[in-house]
Amino acid sequence: MSFGQGGPDSQWDPWKPHSQQPSWNSGGDGGTPDWAALAEASEARAKRRRLLFVGGGALAAVAVAGAVAAAVVSSDGSGEASDTPSSQLSTSADIPSESPAAPSFQPTSAPPPLDPKDFVSSAAKDKAPLGPDLLFPGTQLTMGETVYKKGPTADTRDCASAAQKSLPKALKAGGCTRLIRVTYTKGDMAVTVGVAVFDTAARASAARKQTDNASMIRPLTGGGVKRFCEGAVCRNTTNSYGRYAYFTLTGFTDGKDVTTKSTPVFRTGDDLAEFAFRQIRRRGEAQASAAALG
Repeated sequence: MSFGQGGPDSQWDPWKPHSQQPSWNSGGDGGTPDWAALAEASEARAKRRRLLFVGGGALAAVAVAGAVAAAVVSSDGSGEASDTPSSQLSTSADIPSESPAAPSFQPTSAPPPLDPKDFVSSAAKDKAPLGPDLLFPGTQLTMGETVYKKGPTADTRDCASAAQKSLPKALKAGGCTRLIRVTYTKGDMAVTVGVAVFDTAARASAARKQTDNASMIRPLTGGGVKRFCEGAVCRNTTNSYGRYAYFTLTGFTDGKDVTTKSTPVFRTGDDLAEFAFRQIRRRGEAQASAAALG
């Protein structure tokens, strides 16, 4: 007996072409439906639909993943994916940094420091105030552990009047413009320091070269300082720095002669000569520092 075009063993499948629903009165039971067969057919249809849904979801996931992968691969700006293999992609070292480039500076060299001696080597640059109390401030002087008491001071434009023996000639030859003196004492010793001022360092050096053992500053007394180095043997020194020549004359206030064994006298003269040098140098350092700042 034929049931449509599917044959006697065919089952109705709504998803299959040319499949026909079986008649409810087929079979030899007088028209009663085969409920077991219908239940099996319904279960088969439900299972097929579930498989179709699962398969469709998987295909959709693959499609989405493919779209994401295509978006990740960088295009060249025209929307087409690059064919560059991953092994040829730029490394992190090749990727430009977004941080601003460090500023570049042209190499420069700092100007050389100013030489303090230059400022005390000519009247044109040596413009700081000058006087006895500026060169020799205070009421006493300490050199190491030795303290010297400051006595009278003097300042004159007539350099020869403050010098004796062969020194006036040397001062005039160099063109001395000013001579400052101060006397310090310690016990029975006294020392007069003289600082002669010239227009240039060359003139000061020339004046110094014309001095000899008899070139001595005139001792400055008074103000509690007894006369010294008048007829007695005393010790004198001569030196120069920049446009300044400085001298010392040291002796005993009791009229004794200075001998080679008078070690304290030599030390006193050396201390005051060193102090005069330091003061002249500090004068240059102060003016060099002011020029550098200004």
